[in-house]
Amino acid sequence: MPKGIYKVPTPANEPIKNYAPKSAERAELQAMLKELRSKEIDIPMYIGSEEVRSNNKVRLAPPHDHKHTLGYFYKSDKQHVELAINAALDAKHKWQNLSWEHRASIFLKAAELIAGPYRAKLNAATMLGQSKNAFQAEIDSACEIIDFLRFNVHYMTEIYADQPISGPGVWNRLEWRPLEGFIYALTPFNFTAIAGNLPSSCAMMGNVVVWKPSNTQVYSANVLMEVFKKAGLPDGVINLIYPSGPDAADVVFNHKDFGGIHFTGSTEVFQNIWQTIGNNIHKYKSYPRIVGETGGKDFIMAHKSADAKTLSVAISRGAFEYQGQKCSAASRAYIPSNLWNDVKSNLVDDLKSMKMGPTEDFTNFVNAVIDEKSFDKLAKYIDGAKKDNNVEIIAGGNYDKSKGYFIEPTIILSKDPKYVTMCEELFGPVLTIFVYNENEFEETLELVDNTSIYALTGSILAQDRYAIEFATKKLSNAAGNFYINDKCTGAVVGQQPFGGARGSGTNDKAGAKINLLRWVSPRTIKETFTPPTDYKYPFLQED
Repeated sequence: MPKGIYKVPTPANEPIKNYAPKSAERAELQAMLKELRSKEIDIPMYIGSEEVRSNNKVRLAPPHDHKHTLGYFYKSDKQHVELAINAALDAKHKWQNLSWEHRASIFLKAAELIAGPYRAKLNAATMLGQSKNAFQAEIDSACEIIDFLRFNVHYMTEIYADQPISGPGVWNRLEWRPLEGFIYALTPFNFTAIAGNLPSSCAMMGNVVVWKPSNTQVYSANVLMEVFKKAGLPDGVINLIYPSGPDAADVVFNHKDFGGIHFTGSTEVFQNIWQTIGNNIHKYKSYPRIVGETGGKDFIMAHKSADAKTLSVAISRGAFEYQGQKCSAASRAYIPSNLWNDVKSNLVDDLKSMKMGPTEDFTNFVNAVIDEKSFDKLAKYIDGAKKDNNVEIIAGGNYDKSKGYFIEPTIILSKDPKYVTMCEELFGPVLTIFVYNENEFEETLELVDNTSIYALTGSILAQDRYAIEFATKKLSNAAGNFYINDKCTGAVVGQQPFGGARGSGTNDKAGAKINLLRWVSPRTIKETFTPPTDYKYPFLQED
C-alpha cells in the first residue's frame, strides 16, 4: 500500500471569541442556549456500536436553576462496565493497527467540528450543565479542547519521529506501541476540555478506552461523544458509561487487561485508586500506567514591592472566575502589610461590582457552584469563619440555594496562617488571606511551602527581581505551574503544560508531549545487515 512520511498541520492556539454585544457569536450562543433549555434530552451509554439504557434514570439540571430539567442519563451498573471493557478490547486490534495518520485525521476533524458547527452547542451545554459563563465556557469547551486535539496530534508525530542512532551496518528503530489492554479515563466536572482530553489523548496513541465522566458533566460529555462519532471514531474505541465510582473500580481494577488510568479528581480518590492497583498488581498482564492530576491549595504570594492594583486583579480573577472551581484557582493569599490597605480596598470594590446569577445572563461574572454537596460544604466553612474570633469575613459571606447553588464570592482574613481554610482544599469562591509583616518575606515563603500537602499552582507578585528569583527557587517544589506577576490560573495548551506534584498528582503535564508518552510502550528493534559468521573476536588471536 502507498506510504509517506506525513507532516500534520502546524498547531496554533485557537483564537478566543469575545461574545461582545451584537457579535455574531453572541447571537448564535444565545440562540443555542434557548434551544437546549427548551427540550429534555435522553442520554444513553455508548458501548461499542450500541446506545445502552438501564432502568435507573438520573435527572440533569443547571446548577444555577436546579428546578429546570435538561434531560436524563442512564446509570450504569457493573454489568455495563464489563460490557464497555469487552467492547473496547474487541475494537483494540483494528484500532491499534490503523495507520497513525488516520487516527490523527479523526481527532483533527473533531477539532474542526468544535471550532465550527459544534462550538455553540458544546459551549451552551457547558454553560447550562456546569454553570460556566460565556467566556469561561469559550476558553474551556471551545479553545482548550480544540488545542488539546490539535497539539496532541502534533506531539504524537514528534514521539513517532523520536528515533535512536544507528552504527555501521545496523539500523536501530523504535516502535511506539499502544499499551496492552484498555485504559480507564475518569474525568472531572469542572473542565469539558479535560473530560474530552483524558480519553482522546489515550485513544490517539492507539489505545482503547472506558470513559466515566462526572455525573455533573454528563450533559456536555454527551456532546463530546457526538463530536467524536461525527469525526469518524470507530465503535468501541471510546466507550462512555456512568457507573458509581465503587462499581467501576470493582470491575476495572480487578480485570487482567487493565492497562492504565487517566484521572483528574480528588487526591483522596486517586490515592485510594493507587492503593487498589497496588494490591491487585499480581492480576495484571503489565504494570498499569497511573496518571493523575488531583487537588490543589493554590497560592498567591506578594512581595512588598508588588503593584497593589496588579495584585488585586490577580486575586479577583484567580480566586473567583468559575466560582473558584478550577484546579488552579487561588485559595490562599499572602499579602505584605505595606500593601494591605490598598489591596483590601480594591478587592472589596471588585467583589461589590461582581454580578452573580444564571449563565444565560451574560452580565453575570459569578454563577452557581456545581451541586448541593459542594454548596453545603462551602456554607459550612463560611459559617465556621463567622463564629471564629481569629478570622474576619471582609467581603461576601452570603449564600442561597433556593433557586440555584449560589455562594457569594467570599474573602476571609485570618490572623492564623494555619487556619483551616488556609490549609484545606475548598473548591469554591472562598479565598483566605494572611497579612504578613512586610519584612518577613523569607519566613512567609516557608509558610507557603509547608502549609499544604498540595503543589499544583502558585504565583509570586513583585517588582524586585531579587525577590522574584528568591521566591522562584524557594518554592521550586510548591507548584508544578508557577506564575510571575500573574494570577495562578489560565494554563494554555502548548504554552504552559499543566500539572503538579506532591498531593496534586503525577505531574505528567497535560498539554505537552510528556503526557502522550505515558500511553505508549516503546519496542527497540535492531536490524544487523551483515551479521557475523564466526563467534571468535579478533582479540582471541595469538600474537
